[in-house]
Amino acid sequence: MTTERAGETRQFGHRARLALTPAQIRLMDEQAHAARTLWNLLHDWWTMLPKDKRSLATADTAIRRARGEIDWLAVLPAQAAQAVLKTYFLAWKNCWDGRADAPNFKARIRRVMSVDIPQGRDLNITRVHRRWGMANIPKIGRVRFRWTRDLPVGKRADKENRITGARLVKDALGWHIAFRVRTLEARPGPHQGTEVGIDAGVSLPLALSDGDHRDHGRPPRLPDGRADRDKWLNPREKAKLLGLERRAAQRKQNRRRGEKASRRLRHTYDQIKQLRATATRRAVDWQHKTTTSIAKRYCTVVVEQLNIKNMVKSARGTIEEPGRNVGQKSGLNRSISQEAWGRTVTMLTYKTARHGGTLHKVPAPGTSLRCSACGFTTPGSREDQATFVCKNPDCGWSGNADWNAARNVLHLYRMGHALIPTAGRAVVRRPRGVKPATAR
Repeated sequence: MTTERAGETRQFGHRARLALTPAQIRLMDEQAHAARTLWNLLHDWWTMLPKDKRSLATADTAIRRARGEIDWLAVLPAQAAQAVLKTYFLAWKNCWDGRADAPNFKARIRRVMSVDIPQGRDLNITRVHRRWGMANIPKIGRVRFRWTRDLPVGKRADKENRITGARLVKDALGWHIAFRVRTLEARPGPHQGTEVGIDAGVSLPLALSDGDHRDHGRPPRLPDGRADRDKWLNPREKAKLLGLERRAAQRKQNRRRGEKASRRLRHTYDQIKQLRATATRRAVDWQHKTTTSIAKRYCTVVVEQLNIKNMVKSARGTIEEPGRNVGQKSGLNRSISQEAWGRTVTMLTYKTARHGGTLHKVPAPGTSLRCSACGFTTPGSREDQATFVCKNPDCGWSGNADWNAARNVLHLYRMGHALIPTAGRAVVRRPRGVKPATAR
């Protein structure tokens, strides 16, 4: 007698840092460039052949022949080459369905170097000790990776909990391996927490309607009031970054127009990229930890529907009508982009669902200017970035401006102003018989 396991299958990715030898790094770079070149050759083949001769079988035959005749293309494993072919055809399918643009040529620079490992059984993962694990990479050998999360390997792996594949990705910090994990999780029950509204800001990253807040643990602005572009770096790293940027600017001045960058200049650019990548990793880590704590604590999370693309538009204007406060707006746009509000909302969306909660969005206009105590919007109530003092003679409430906006966000949801996607667009819904409140 067999019993079905209650739960639902979930797929997620886990990224770990690789510890490679110089010889392994050289081999992986060769494989990544071969995969990129194979994509470009496949793209040329697709665009040149007539439509009636394009097929998956014909492309597979051409790839097998090319790998047998071209030595530098044969360094790519056969399964990785098949993964390039499947990815290319999937890109065209997404284009035909209107989900993406048509695939194009992959240049050598400004491209993410990656190699796919479609079969999880080829990895043969073992855990060496508490901090490190070992995995087998085709045509590379055994490599070490940082063990930061328990993976379903060995006796813990079965049909429902296993690693289905991986992808090798290179960024400014080196090579990483991204595992594709399939696991069976129990369906979460209804969340027993409370409701909360969240206002995303620049000076205060996340303000909650219950008076709590989530900040970065360090001053987000410099003493002179300017936005700190490198707030995720410590003082020593900031000084190093400033020196590298000055060195790069000096070496760039000595380069002639159209001349290729020198080896020293490229090395300086690589060092700058490493520091930028370190700051990005710390920011993403903070977002993951913060959104996880919010999803575990609250049953309903309400956020604003923000059009970030319009919010970060330049104020430069035109020659006939030049913009005003262009420098200040540029700094604000940079700060908004660094906070990555869209990524925070994406994390909250799937994490609240994973813990049995829900996430809702409400219209954003007026939430930061309306008083959460009396419900009126009085000019001049928002005195500065962090202070809100209601100018209504019958109210006079004062408090933090971001906290006030978070309370307005939660109130809009309770009044039924949640945005419900219908026919591909968002509409405002209010329960029948409920009128907008003018006082709380």
